Amino acid sequence: MKFKTKLTLFFSALLLCALTVFLGLRCQRRQVIRVACVGDSITYGAGISNISKNSYPARLQSLLGNHYQVKNYGASGYTMQKAADYPYWEHPDFQESLDFQPDIVLLMLGTNDGKTYNWVNAETFLTDYKDMIRCYQALESNPKIYLMTPATVFSQNTDPAYPDNQYSISADNVEEITQLVRDLASELNLPLIDIHEATKDHPEFFPEDGVHPNAQGAAFIAQQVYEALKD
Repeated sequence: MKFKTKLTLFFSALLLCALTVFLGLRCQRRQVIRVACVGDSITYGAGISNISKNSYPARLQSLLGNHYQVKNYGASGYTMQKAADYPYWEHPDFQESLDFQPDIVLLMLGTNDGKTYNWVNAETFLTDYKDMIRCYQALESNPKIYLMTPATVFSQNTDPAYPDNQYSISADNVEEITQLVRDLASELNLPLIDIHEATKDHPEFFPEDGVHPNAQGAAFIAQQVYEALKD
């Protein structure tokens, strides 16, 4: 009888230890903060060598460390507006970013909406932007959503053969979009990361085409985001 009692106590203690370890591992997994970087080619890292190391999401991962999982959902050429040529809504990355159940969403779309043949109007842009915000707000993970303005477009760095640039991105349209994003963040009481303001005095970050940042520019954007997240 004593032997059975001891055996029962032994297995009970063993089960308790196993349960403690299991719950500890689950808790540890939950403590990893998931960050979804949603955007276009600037987020993706177009034109940057070794994107997995030098894109802004990759640099942000290095800055944040192992307690964060940063995923790059940048899709080159894609827009916020549903009526534009390549709406982000239709790209697989959009659904994947939702399935990721992020704790933080970094939303940086608008540059391609500024193309002369894409831009519809402020009302359309804001309607679609609010719809996308609601999609992320509806997630079980209840993420904190940061709105990011488009980077500054430097026309002086573009090919003079094109009136705007080789992508037909209008600097004036991007300026308008930037202000719309600022106003929207204020209206919805969402945090804003003003990449447009941060990059306006740094044409050296966009030497190739005036639109896409180089590795130095991507690192700079990552630093702005890092400081906002840690604020």
